Amino acid sequence: MKRNKQIDVRRALALAGTFNFLCSCAAACLLPFLTLYFRQLGLTPAMTGIIIGTKHLISLVWSPAASLLAKHYNKRRVVINCCLVCSAAAALVLLFFPSTKVHISTCNTSDLSSGPTQSLGGDLIMSSIAPAVSSRSHSEINTAPVSHSAVTPPAQTLPHTKAAPVMTSRTGLKTHPQLTQENVSAVTVSVGAGESKISGSVTHHTSSSTAALLRNKRSKEQEGGKKVEEEESSFEFLGSLKTMDPQHQLFFLVLITVSVWEVASAPLEWTADDGLYEYLDFADASDRYSSTGLWSLLGAACGVGGTGLLVSQLHCLIAGQTTRSAVHFYSYAGVSALALPAAACLPLYLNKKRDRANGLLKAMQLVRGSPRALLCAVTTLLVGVTNSAVENFLLWQMQDQESSELHMGLTLALALLSQAAFPLLATRVSKLLSPGRVLAVGAATLGLQCFYYSFLWGPWATLPAQVFSCFSSGALWWAVRLQCEDVATPGAERSVRRVYSSLSLHLGSGLGSFAGGFVAQRFGLTWLFRGAAVGVMMWCVCLPLLQWKAPRQRRINYSRLLAADASEASDSESEQDRDWLEKAMEDDRSNNNNYGRRINR
Repeated sequence: MKRNKQIDVRRALALAGTFNFLCSCAAACLLPFLTLYFRQLGLTPAMTGIIIGTKHLISLVWSPAASLLAKHYNKRRVVINCCLVCSAAAALVLLFFPSTKVHISTCNTSDLSSGPTQSLGGDLIMSSIAPAVSSRSHSEINTAPVSHSAVTPPAQTLPHTKAAPVMTSRTGLKTHPQLTQENVSAVTVSVGAGESKISGSVTHHTSSSTAALLRNKRSKEQEGGKKVEEEESSFEFLGSLKTMDPQHQLFFLVLITVSVWEVASAPLEWTADDGLYEYLDFADASDRYSSTGLWSLLGAACGVGGTGLLVSQLHCLIAGQTTRSAVHFYSYAGVSALALPAAACLPLYLNKKRDRANGLLKAMQLVRGSPRALLCAVTTLLVGVTNSAVENFLLWQMQDQESSELHMGLTLALALLSQAAFPLLATRVSKLLSPGRVLAVGAATLGLQCFYYSFLWGPWATLPAQVFSCFSSGALWWAVRLQCEDVATPGAERSVRRVYSSLSLHLGSGLGSFAGGFVAQRFGLTWLFRGAAVGVMMWCVCLPLLQWKAPRQRRINYSRLLAADASEASDSESEQDRDWLEKAMEDDRSNNNNYGRRINR
C-alpha cells in the first residue's frame, strides 16, 4: 500500500495542534490558580509546597512508566480518553472540602453591594457585618451564650457603618482585627429583603480554638444530647484522621486527592506525544511535529487569561454557597470535555521497533557522558527550583498587593505570549551569542524576575517583568534544544530533550516546592523570591567559567544530514566536510604511493 493514500500530514498536524491547544488551555484554566485556592482553604505555605512537590514527583515517575505501559499493551487511545475524563472528575472533588478557618477574601466592593456574602472554602463571611460585631464589647461577647446566639442589628444602620480595617499577616492571609481565629468560631450570614441576621457563636479561644471547640461540643453532645453541626461531621469520616486538628485533616485529604488527580492526568502528555510523533515519523514528517509546541503556548495563554477575566467579572457567590473560585475547576472540566472529540480523531501509530525505556536510559547516559550536557542538566534543575517559587507563590504575592484574578490572568498570559514570540528573535540572538551564553542569560533573566517579584507595590506591578519571559523561558529552552542536538545520537533526540524538559525540570520543581513552602512559611514570600534569585544568579556567574573549561563534544547527526536538502545545508559546513574527506583521501593515496615505491625498491 502507498503511504500517500494512507497518511495526510496536514490533517495530522491540524489535529495534533488542536489537541495540544485544548489540553494546554484546560490545564491553564486551573493549575496556575490552584495554590491560590489552597490558600483560601486555609492551608499554610509549607502544606501547599508539600502538595505541589508531591504532584511533580508523581509526574516525574509515572509519566514515562504509564507511557511505556500504554505502548506495550497498545492502549494509547484508551489511556488518553481515560486521562481526560478521570482528571476532570478528580479535580472537581476538591470543591467538596470545607475550609478550616474563617477567611476573608479580597472581593470587589461592587460584588458586596450586589451580593453581600462571601464564601471561601465553605465559610460565609460578609465584611459589612464587622462593625456590628466590633461594636459589641468583649464582655458582651464572652457572656454571650455558646449555642444559637443571635445579633440582629437595625437594617437601616448597617449599610452606613464604616468597614473595619483589614490586616495582612506574614503568610499573606487577610484577617479582620475582630474576626480572627482566636475569637471567632462560626459566622453565618443570611440576608433577607430588608434585614441582616447574624447567627453563630462568637467566643474567645486560645491558639487551638478550633480543636477545643470540637472537643467542647462533643462533650456537650454527650451530656445534653445536642447535635454536632454539619461542618464538624465532615472531618470525622476518616477514622485515622480523628485525632488531628481540622487543618491537618484537610491537608491530608487534599494531598490524597491531588495525588490521585496527578496519577490520572500525568500519562496524557507523554502518551499522546509518542503516538503523534511516531505517526508523523512513519510518514517521514517528524521534523514538522515541533510546530505543535506553539499551539500549546497559545492555548495556555488563552486559558489563563480567559479564565482570569471571567472570574473577575463574577460575584463572590455565583450560586447558593458556590464561590467564584469554582469556575476554575468547572472550566478545566469543560475544556477537557471539549478535547475528547479531538482525542478520538488523533492519528496514532505504534512503532514496535522503538523501545522508549531503553531510549530514555541511553539518553541519560549520553547526558552524563558530556560535560556540557551535564552543565545544561544542572541549569534546568535549578531553573525548575526557581520556577516552582514563581508558580506556587507569585499569585499569593500579587494577592497581597490587592491584585484580582484579572490582573493575575493577564500577567501570566503575557508571559506565555512573550515566550511564544522568541522564535522571531532566535536568528538574531544566535548571531550575537553562542547557545551556552544564551543558556546563562536565560537563567540570569529568570533570577532578575524573581528579584523583581519581591518588590511588588501594586496590582499591575508584575506586568512589566513578564515581557522578559521571552528570554527566561523562550531563549533558555531554545538553547537547551541546541544542546540536545549536539549530544544526541541519531534517533535519540527526543529522549535527550525529555531528560531536560521533563525529568530534570520536574525534579527541580518538586524539590523547589518542598523547600520553597518551608522558606515562605518561615521567612515570608519576599525572602523566598530573593533567595531563589540569589541562588540562580550565583550559578549563572559560575556557568560560563565551567563551560569554558569543559571540552566541547559534538556528534554528527547523519540521519539529519541525509534528510536535509542540499540547498538548506550551510556552505561552511559543506566545505568543511568536503575538505576533511579530500584530505583523508589524499593521505590515503600518498600512503599507498609510498608503500608501492618501497616494494619496487
